[in-house]
Amino acid sequence: MAEVKREVFGRMPPEEGGGEVEKFVLQSDSVRVEILSLGCIIAALETKGRDGRFADIVLGFDTLEGYTRKHPFFGAVVGRVANRIAKGRFTVEGKEYQLFLNNGPNSLHGGAKGFDKVLWSPQVVPNGVCFFRLSPDGEEGYPGELKVWVTYTLHGSELAINYRAQSSKTTPINLTNHAYFNLAGQGSPDIYDHEISIAADSYLPVDDTKIPTGEVAAVQDTAFDLRQPVELGKHLRKFHLDGFDHNFCLSPGRARRLVARAHHPPTGRTVEVHSTQPGLQFYTGNNLDGSLKGKGAATYPKHSAFCLETQHWPDAVNQPHFPSTLLAPGEEYDHTTWFCFGTA
Repeated sequence: MAEVKREVFGRMPPEEGGGEVEKFVLQSDSVRVEILSLGCIIAALETKGRDGRFADIVLGFDTLEGYTRKHPFFGAVVGRVANRIAKGRFTVEGKEYQLFLNNGPNSLHGGAKGFDKVLWSPQVVPNGVCFFRLSPDGEEGYPGELKVWVTYTLHGSELAINYRAQSSKTTPINLTNHAYFNLAGQGSPDIYDHEISIAADSYLPVDDTKIPTGEVAAVQDTAFDLRQPVELGKHLRKFHLDGFDHNFCLSPGRARRLVARAHHPPTGRTVEVHSTQPGLQFYTGNNLDGSLKGKGAATYPKHSAFCLETQHWPDAVNQPHFPSTLLAPGEEYDHTTWFCFGTA
């Protein structure tokens, strides 16, 4: 059983509606998680190392003010559509929709004010908290009134995130959590000594704006073959990579399966990611630049964290041979991801 506490974290600025932001603390013997009603943000996640000591392993801010300013989606649920939509444009049932462009020529993570920037309605549930939001028809340019539930539950060393949604019109939807991990502890300077593996035989090559080219490429004999663990720093140097920001194509099917694992040998901390989603965006914090002051006055330079974002494939609404992100009336979007923490 996990203990669940709720407390006030702050109030939104008047220009943002001034609503109250709550913090929910989920705690077991081995994991402690803090989640905000703003953006369903994981604000802290403490796990034990080999020495038995807890450390906070996700990037973020000590106060609400940090989260209300511009930041790279630290810990948040992003949507209506996570990742990129080419030119912010798509056609559904013969009608073209234009979204706000917030990532060069493309729309990213829901647009100007996505799910990460709004207050959700919370309800404590056994071992966790469920957040609800009604996204109005036409919000950020998307069709249909969308009901969304995001539920976090903690069982021992396993944090589960379940995403459910229903729409009044056919709409694309793709939800994920954008936690930035550093298993050495947030504020550690880099992730080069982490070992990463991803259970994917193929990945999506991208153009210079990070939109998939349409090719589904085999990882065999490439820098993207992470089926066996690689030490990240050595791997980036070996292949002269600036970092990863790519979708890995997971085995098809709706069943829970192990999709990725990260291990930090010096502390022994590990996280295994299990999911029902068809894709995993592996991002190595390439755009962090040390300009943000995080928790405990830490700075977050390039490659100081990684993201393992389980989701549908980027730009799927414009690429018919990709797994579909469309949700029709009467259907239910329902995906779960599990983060399992331990030591090795």
